[in-house]
Amino acid sequence: MKVLMIFDQTQSGLGGKESADLALGGKMMPIGSCNMFEKQLKDAGGKIVGTLYCGNGTFMKDPETVSKKFAAMAKKIQPDVVICGPCFNYAEYGVMAAKTALTIHEHTDIPVFAMMSKECEKAISDYKDKVYILKMPKKGGTGLNQALANMITFTKMLVNKEDVMAFVKEHVY
Repeated sequence: MKVLMIFDQTQSGLGGKESADLALGGKMMPIGSCNMFEKQLKDAGGKIVGTLYCGNGTFMKDPETVSKKFAAMAKKIQPDVVICGPCFNYAEYGVMAAKTALTIHEHTDIPVFAMMSKECEKAISDYKDKVYILKMPKKGGTGLNQALANMITFTKMLVNKEDVMAFVKEHVY
């Protein structure tokens, strides 16, 4: 199970708020917060084949172009699934993740989903009926380990083309 991650500058480990102008880029390896769940993913038969990233400010200046570039890069890498997030409660990252997930869904055959906390209200309200957005706690909130386990479970279900309706009812906005 080949997994492609899409992160903002913070989750990629390439800066914080001061690095919002980070250019679109990628590495064909796990970087940044992948270490939170990489072992669980490996135990489930998965491997992170690449991490794409972009600063929130860069994305917000031209969301259409950036999300289409993410989709083109995903198509070229050919993962089994794309995960946009986990975004925690970073609102701009939530919008970037949801918009990118939708664009990948519209322009490729690759299963994709976003993951964020309820504090990313705008992204959730704008995109929850168009793309899967998995629930998770805000940064520092309780339940992160369970949310990451749910992320791995959902990833496997999508890759294996299983019926996800019961899972979606419980764990997706």
